[in-house]
Amino acid sequence: MAKGKLRIIPLGGLGEIGKNMTVFEMGNDALILDTGIMFPANDMHGVDYIIPELTYLLERKDLKIHGILYTHGHEDHIGAVDHVVKALPSGIPLYATPLTAGLLEYKLRDAGLRDTVVKTFKAGDMLQIGPFKIEAFHMTHSIPDCVGFAFDTPHGLIVHTGDYKFDNTPVDGRKPDYARLARYGEKGVKLLMADSTNSDQDGWTPSEAIIEPAFERVFKEAKGRIMVATFASLMSRIQQVANVSKKVGRKMVIYGHTMREYTKIAMRLGYLEIPESIVLDAGRISSVEPHKLVFMITGSQGEPSAVLSKLATGKQRNLEVQEGDTIILSSHPIPGNEEMVYRTINRLIERGANVIYDPLEDVHVSGHCRREEMRLMINLTQPQYILPVHGEARHLRQHGKLAVEAGVAANHVIISENGVVIDVDRNGVRKTNERISAGYVFVDGNGVGDIGRAVIHDREVLARDGFFLVAVSVDKNTGKLLKAPDIISRGFVYLREADDLLDSVRDTVQQVIENNRNGRRQEALEESLGRLLYNETRRRPMVFSIVNEI
Repeated sequence: MAKGKLRIIPLGGLGEIGKNMTVFEMGNDALILDTGIMFPANDMHGVDYIIPELTYLLERKDLKIHGILYTHGHEDHIGAVDHVVKALPSGIPLYATPLTAGLLEYKLRDAGLRDTVVKTFKAGDMLQIGPFKIEAFHMTHSIPDCVGFAFDTPHGLIVHTGDYKFDNTPVDGRKPDYARLARYGEKGVKLLMADSTNSDQDGWTPSEAIIEPAFERVFKEAKGRIMVATFASLMSRIQQVANVSKKVGRKMVIYGHTMREYTKIAMRLGYLEIPESIVLDAGRISSVEPHKLVFMITGSQGEPSAVLSKLATGKQRNLEVQEGDTIILSSHPIPGNEEMVYRTINRLIERGANVIYDPLEDVHVSGHCRREEMRLMINLTQPQYILPVHGEARHLRQHGKLAVEAGVAANHVIISENGVVIDVDRNGVRKTNERISAGYVFVDGNGVGDIGRAVIHDREVLARDGFFLVAVSVDKNTGKLLKAPDIISRGFVYLREADDLLDSVRDTVQQVIENNRNGRRQEALEESLGRLLYNETRRRPMVFSIVNEI
């Protein structure tokens, strides 16, 4: 690698949970790390998910992107791959461990991008991607084949942890690579880029091993069907459900397209071991007694289009919640998503289900490190500088404070945000004054980026105060109303019970039409009605008017 300045440009993951994507640049050479999505907040009405903004990469025509490198297969790290591959120049290869590669290939195939090259590697391999020399090391998370990376640069070693926790009893038996991390510390780490998601939680994240006994207790007590909701990519949980289903004599139904496809990929690659004797096709559930069934479903974050939310609203085809069903949410709500999750839980309970979630039972543990594990990571790697990543602003700040407590100099702790360019050279690591556009790109159905903040604001107003529409017919010669105005209201007032307000509206319409005969009728009508409706109701619906000259 040439000895020019190294630039690190986060396009996502700093100041938010999800949308993880980082660009590493040396001169005109670049490498991308992860291409994740983010779940929408409650006020982002109609948005399916959010992807990173790619404006900078698209405008840098001189930039040669040598590859896209992946830490693991969760949606917040791979979910935007099809959007990114479509947007960037063709021929950029992807690099991933076998399971992550399998999930990427499924997404690319589903998007019609079969020609994209996906190269696989394993933890411990050395990668040469363009001028970038990188070593992959194994970390434990809540999905197999999770890795971090050590970038060997002319200015020192840069270690990126990926998502991790120090789990000594993981479901797949593969423990964290403590020895390799310690070797990096002995060699000298210039910069540590480390997961910050649980930096406000003391102690150690519990091992995945505690979950299986909790599942066994719940399964034995359940009298009817069991449904376990989790992420489709949470392979360790799928394996644990399979283990307990076999033990208690239940048949396992992998329900939902994405869950089925991800499970097939993991089984084909040897990351899941589920006996064929316990797997039941969804079309045959009527042939098995309810108390012998376990369903694996998606929707643990309350996503409207996922199976669990459709069950909660009675909109899932061919499957309904029955009295006596036990539904297990094996996840923690993503920050900002709590309201949606708890609303889903309440609806399921109202339909007669017994809903089990943490902290009622130990049916989920986080895949992210807590404060003592972060301290251990710092002690193992002994970094000169630290850049907390993967977290909201509060998580990054808490991680920075912990780093100082662990011995990192306060002026070597870099708390940054998306779009801020970070320079690494022989003089150290520092934030620059350069900021590139790194906002949100909203995906709404088939639309990508065609709705912006203004549209989201309009949807918020419509959701909060509704709209009010008045249509009038005017004699084009005299300027007088030909008939009473037609009034339509949705989400604002119930017109049949608003006689006094409607009388005021009709009077206002007549005054405005008669006093504005020079072409400004529509604008004046909307302004006047807006003032009237606010004065009468203290609400601000969207006001529309149609003026037909006849």
